[in-house]
Amino acid sequence: MLTESQISDYRERGFVVPDYRLPEAELEEIRDRHTALLKRHPEFRDNASVLLSYDLGFLNYARDPNILDMVEQLIGPDICLWNMSFFAKPALNGKRTPWHQDGQYWPIRPLATCTVWIAIDAATRENGCLRYIPGSHRSHRLMRHFQSSATDITLNQELKAEEYDEAEAEDLILEAGQMALHDVYIAHGSEANRSPDPRRGMTMRIMPTSSIYDREVAREMHAERGGLDMSRHSIFLLRGTDRSGQNDFRLRAWQWNN
Repeated sequence: MLTESQISDYRERGFVVPDYRLPEAELEEIRDRHTALLKRHPEFRDNASVLLSYDLGFLNYARDPNILDMVEQLIGPDICLWNMSFFAKPALNGKRTPWHQDGQYWPIRPLATCTVWIAIDAATRENGCLRYIPGSHRSHRLMRHFQSSATDITLNQELKAEEYDEAEAEDLILEAGQMALHDVYIAHGSEANRSPDPRRGMTMRIMPTSSIYDREVAREMHAERGGLDMSRHSIFLLRGTDRSGQNDFRLRAWQWNN
């Protein structure tokens, strides 16, 4: 469980690193499952943004009661997993992730999500650890982004330079198995990996069920920006009830090229 001090850190700084970590045996399972996924889908080399559409077995890790207990402390007892992804920076040439806010990409209304970011390998400055700008979430607004055409990035929505001060950034240095929980509005990004060590990170996106996973908004985003049609995602009630009464938890068959 998070301490009162850790909960305060999350509220004030936008992220927290809890004491709990995944055991090595579970990390090895995740690494093996990710390796198997890449053998089937090498196009996910840098970013597998819809894990559960290709391997529903990853859902088991999101059911970890220790993780859910911590998330419940932050967003309440009625919670829905609406996405899992895998940011894998391969050794020597892993792509950077531009400065952004998660909410810029997501069809959640109202915007509310706690992301659990798990270090599957050690995350260091040398291999492109995540970087946060503490407190950048407190205005609860989406800052201005632009759609980047760069080919060396994992995501294409990038914060405009005048919206943040990189000098305020803090490196999220983690040992394998450690994790961070962060707010939907916090500004963050990561540098490229030029080191000989991989830097794999798995995310769980968990929202309170007072929010709605809005599939119509997802279709509009897809029409405007291209890329993934997030209206096809399956979402999963992990605890409690659907307080909105409007979330659709039917399991969807989904393929990348459909």
